[in-house]
Amino acid sequence: MCRCPWLDMSKPDYVAYHDTEWGVPLFDDTKLFEFLTLEAAQAGLSWYTILKKRDNYRQAFADFDAAKVAEFDETQVQALLQNAGIIRNQLKIRATINNAARFLEVQREFGSFSAYQWAFVGHQPIVNEPRQLADYAARSPESDAFSADLKRRGFKFIGSTIIYAHMQACGMVNDHSATCFRRQQIIESYRRPF
Repeated sequence: MCRCPWLDMSKPDYVAYHDTEWGVPLFDDTKLFEFLTLEAAQAGLSWYTILKKRDNYRQAFADFDAAKVAEFDETQVQALLQNAGIIRNQLKIRATINNAARFLEVQREFGSFSAYQWAFVGHQPIVNEPRQLADYAARSPESDAFSADLKRRGFKFIGSTIIYAHMQACGMVNDHSATCFRRQQIIESYRRPF
């Protein structure tokens, strides 16, 4: 079975993530906040490093309930800085709390973060055809626009490269390689909820 060339086949949990989650169009706001949080945590690190800590992040950040995370106070920040199960970077931790509050503002304005996010691709996944590692982009005009708007709204740790990775993970961009078995499956399963 052919899979994307970036995938390390020696890591079963990474293969499972690729086969079941990566690139699948996602519209649930709690899951979108989770991916946004994890992508920001990844900055400067490998995705696999974050993937291994995902359950710890879920526990540390209230099951990615943005309303709860937005209320975290200094005591909780200090506790998170002692939590060996997550990336103990003070800027990233504070950014997550800030981003939760900004996330709620977007929800209030657009009805859901999903509706806001998907507007950057016209509510339709962009389907690329990468064939080898060199074909994978790190950013796009859409990720540039999405990132710039998030920054304007006060989000942190959301540069265009991070946002492009978020868009790939959430299926806004289908970057499964042309020969990957998941590429066509995802195209065929897509149903627009808007």
